[in-house]
Amino acid sequence: MSAGSLAQRLAVAGPLPRLSVQDRAPIRIGALVPMSGPEESWGRPGIEGCQIWVDWINAHGGMMLGGRRHLVELAVHDSAEGPEATLEVARQMVETQRVRLVLTLGGGDMALALPYLMRRRILTATLLPSDLSPDFPYLIAPAEVHPFFNVTGVDWLARTRPEATRVALCAQTDLMGLPSLATYRAAFDVAGREVVREVHYRAEAGDATQIVARMMSANPDVLCWCSSAPPMIEQLTEAAYHAGFEGEILACTCDNYQALIARTSPAFMERFTFQFPDFDDPALTDTGFFFRRPKAFFDTYLARFPGQWSAVSWEYAAILDLWHEAVETAESLGTVSVLAALKRGRRMPHAFGLATWWGTDVYGIDNALVGDWPVVAIRDGKAQIQEFGSVLGWLEAHGGRLMEELGDLGQLWHQRDKPDLERALAQE
Repeated sequence: MSAGSLAQRLAVAGPLPRLSVQDRAPIRIGALVPMSGPEESWGRPGIEGCQIWVDWINAHGGMMLGGRRHLVELAVHDSAEGPEATLEVARQMVETQRVRLVLTLGGGDMALALPYLMRRRILTATLLPSDLSPDFPYLIAPAEVHPFFNVTGVDWLARTRPEATRVALCAQTDLMGLPSLATYRAAFDVAGREVVREVHYRAEAGDATQIVARMMSANPDVLCWCSSAPPMIEQLTEAAYHAGFEGEILACTCDNYQALIARTSPAFMERFTFQFPDFDDPALTDTGFFFRRPKAFFDTYLARFPGQWSAVSWEYAAILDLWHEAVETAESLGTVSVLAALKRGRRMPHAFGLATWWGTDVYGIDNALVGDWPVVAIRDGKAQIQEFGSVLGWLEAHGGRLMEELGDLGQLWHQRDKPDLERALAQE
């Protein structure tokens, strides 16, 4: 594998010789992500990161394929309008726009589109590994293995705050929240923590003040927001502050933490542990990550999209880096060839170091790229990586316990209902 992806090298190495690409077909990448609705914050920032990646490539002549350069085009569509509408958009992407890769958040809105994309053998990447199954051989989760990386935060908090033993959890009852709830249950059990209260809520109708009141009635030492959506995390955190909570807070993300510091207090937010760093973190500087020059990407993003950096701002762009490297290796855009290049040797670098293709026990297929993951806390008003925890090590040691919790919530791949794609296509 090369010393760094082309997009990252271009950010620091200056221009390459420009070649004419006027008469060559562009390489199109599709993005089916939420651009509206309650999950917009898991879609739009990631597309902004992709725009930076595409612009870096095109500013220097485009992608190299077969000795020739091609410009890259990004086709973005909103996946928040329901499964039927998302299926129709997926068909347009494949049959009209001829996309070669589709980026998705995943989840319920992709229920019909994913089977269609698999039928058409389109390489598709999701941020929700719970979408994976043997029925979807061309679906991969190369950026993150949500929610399993959350076990690293639980483990770190248990070691550094051993007195915090009583935990209250809350989670939304959807395909984002339920796998996260199962993961946190298993992780707290392994860490010897007692879950004293669980509050479940519908993503579109949760009342943060009421949720926090119910959680705090059990006198917890830790409040865990699981993988609540970023706007809900802000509301829950403010509600806990105004309720006088003095313990630890744990969550998957903490986007917009500077605003939360301003609306609560610096001391209060220093008790918040989460999983997504800023990319100017010194801990990212000297490590051989695949996503090269993270600070250059971070600085470019902030200059272009002020105040919009989030947990997903870099993730879709990181997927593009991995895919681009595989296309160069395979010298092909073909799904089978690119997938083989991605998975050669079963180990490859991802955003935070070397990772392994994994997943058969949980998903029925090894299409999730699992490696180390950062644990982040706020110190002196700035998110700082505290350590990198081994997600794969935890899974190898405690996967059986996790499987029990996933099974209890119906989140194993073989427990899911299969959508009726034939009926959906016949209705159009």
